[in-house]
Amino acid sequence: MAAGAGTLLTVCLLCAATLRTGFGLHTSNAVYGETIVMPCGQTIVDRLLFGKWKYEKADGTPVFVAARSAVKNKTSYEDVPEYNGRLNLSENYTLFISDAKISDEKRFVCMLVTEENVFEEPTVVKVFKPPSTPVIINQPTFMETGKLNKVGECVAMESYPGGNITWYRNGKILEPVDEVISIEYIKARNSTSGLHNMQSSLQYMATKDDIDAEFSCKVTYYMPNGQMSSESDLAVFDIYYPTEKVTIQVHSPRKTIKEGDNITLKCIGNGNPPPQQFLYYPPGQVEGITGSSTYPITDIQRNASGDYKCSLLNKNMIASTTVTVHYLDLFLTPSGEITKEIGDTLSVTCRASASKDVSVTWMKDHKTLLRPSFTNLQYHDSGLYECETVLSEVDGLRRKETLNLIVEGNPRLKLSKKVNSDGKRKTIIYEVEGFPRPEVQCTSMSNGLFLNKTDERPLGNAKYSAEIIISPEENVTIVCTAENRLGREIRSLNVSAIYIPDRDEPNGKSEDSNDNAKLIIGIVVGLLLAALVAGLAYWIYMKKSSSASKHVGKELGNTEENKKLEENNHKSEA
Repeated sequence: MAAGAGTLLTVCLLCAATLRTGFGLHTSNAVYGETIVMPCGQTIVDRLLFGKWKYEKADGTPVFVAARSAVKNKTSYEDVPEYNGRLNLSENYTLFISDAKISDEKRFVCMLVTEENVFEEPTVVKVFKPPSTPVIINQPTFMETGKLNKVGECVAMESYPGGNITWYRNGKILEPVDEVISIEYIKARNSTSGLHNMQSSLQYMATKDDIDAEFSCKVTYYMPNGQMSSESDLAVFDIYYPTEKVTIQVHSPRKTIKEGDNITLKCIGNGNPPPQQFLYYPPGQVEGITGSSTYPITDIQRNASGDYKCSLLNKNMIASTTVTVHYLDLFLTPSGEITKEIGDTLSVTCRASASKDVSVTWMKDHKTLLRPSFTNLQYHDSGLYECETVLSEVDGLRRKETLNLIVEGNPRLKLSKKVNSDGKRKTIIYEVEGFPRPEVQCTSMSNGLFLNKTDERPLGNAKYSAEIIISPEENVTIVCTAENRLGREIRSLNVSAIYIPDRDEPNGKSEDSNDNAKLIIGIVVGLLLAALVAGLAYWIYMKKSSSASKHVGKELGNTEENKKLEENNHKSEA
C-alpha cells in the first residue's frame, strides 16, 4: 500500500495541472533590480506533505526551482542557472526572487501536495524599469527663420516596458505639421538586457516669435503604481533673421552737441546677427563711406551741422538723423587792461553770436551790474569788468571776456587840523586823491625836517588819509607834497603855538588870518586884566597915604604904571 501510494503521488505531481487547478491568476509587479515577491496564493491545507514552485517555458514545459517539505521542514532549490543564489522560499511558501530582471517575466506556479490532492496557484511576474532622464542632444547653436531647423534629438535610455516621447514649446505640445514641424520616433530593444532605448528627433521652422522660446521633451512610461513621466532641461536657441529696418543714432557726451565735442554715429540693423558694415553719408556726401557699425567724429565744428545718413552695403534701407552743432562766440572791444585818465570817455561794446538767441550780462568786481557807462570816468569806475553770455540749452557752453579798467589822475591834496584835548598837541590831517597812489611827505618850515605820519587809511575811490601830530612851541607852517608819475601838488598850513579852544579848521588856506585874530584877542584880554589889577592897587594905596605922601606916591605910581605898560607892549611885540 505504501509503495502504491508513492507511485500514485508521483503520477499526480506530473499531472497536477489536470488534477486540481487554482482559483485565479495572480500578478506580481516588481521594479527592475529589486526583489520579486510571489505569495503562494493558496491557504495552507491540512495534511500537507510539501510545496513546490515551478515556472513554465514558452513551450509549456515546467521547470521546478524550489521545494519545501512540510513533514521534514526542509527547503531545497533546484539547479537552475538563471536563478542560482537568487531564490528564497519562506515557511508560508512565499517565493522571493532577488535582483529582478526582464527575463523573470514568466508564469510561475505554486503547488501544494497532500495525500489526496495537488493544488496549483499561478502567478504572472511583471518587471518595470524607469528610463533615464531624457536629454536633448545634437542641439544647434542657432536656428534660422524661413526653413526647417533641427532642434535636436531627445533620448531616454534603458526603460521597460517601452514608453513614449513628446516635444513641447513653451509648455505646449508640438504636433507634426507639414513643412513646419517634423517628428520622428525610434525605439530599440537591447537583446541582452531586454531594455528599451527611445529616441525622438524634432525639426522646426523658426520665426521671430521663437526668440527666447523654451523647447523641451518629456518621456512617459509605466511603473507598478501607474503611468509616470520625466522631462528634459529647457533648450533656448538664438534665432537668426534678416535685417528689415535700419536706424541711426547719435551718441554724444551730453543731450545737446556743442562745438568741439566728440560724437559717434551708430548705425543699427534689426537683423540677427546684426550687420557689421554700413555706408555713411555726411552732409553733402553723395557716395557713401564704408564703415563699421560706428562712425566717430572728433572735434566737431559748426559747419558740420546737417543731415547724416546710413544704409546697408547694398544701399537699401537708408536711415537719417539731423545733427545740430551749437556754438557761442563773444566779442568784447576793447578787452584786457585799459588805462584812462579821470574825466575821459571809453567806448566799449560786448556782442554775442550763437546758434540760438542769447543775451549778455555784466559784472564788476564779481558783482552783477546793469549795462555800465564809461563816460566822464572817475576813480570809482576802475575795476574788473566781465561780460558773459550763456547758451542755457547746452550744458557747459558759456563765454566770458574781461576788461580791467584803470582810471588815473593827478594828485589832489587837502589839509586840515584839530587841537587835541590836552591843548598842547595839534593834529594835522591830510586827504590825498589820485592814481597811481600818490606819495605824500610833510615838512615843518621852522626846521625843514620831515614829519612822522600815521599809516594811510583808504577812504575809497583812490582816496587816502593820514595824520601828523605835533606840539608847536611857536607858530609854524606845515608844507605837504603829494606826487605820482602824473604830477605833483603842494599845500601848506599855518599852525599857532597859542591854545584857544575853537572848532577844527578844515582848510589850510585860512590859517594865517585865524592865527592873527587869535593873537589880537589874546593881547586885548591881557591888557584889560593888567589895567584892572593896576587900578585896584592904586586905589588901595591912595586911601592909606597922606596928601604929601600921596603926591610922591602918585609919581611913583605913574612910574610903575609906565613900566608895566612898556612890559605889556613888549609882550605884544613878542
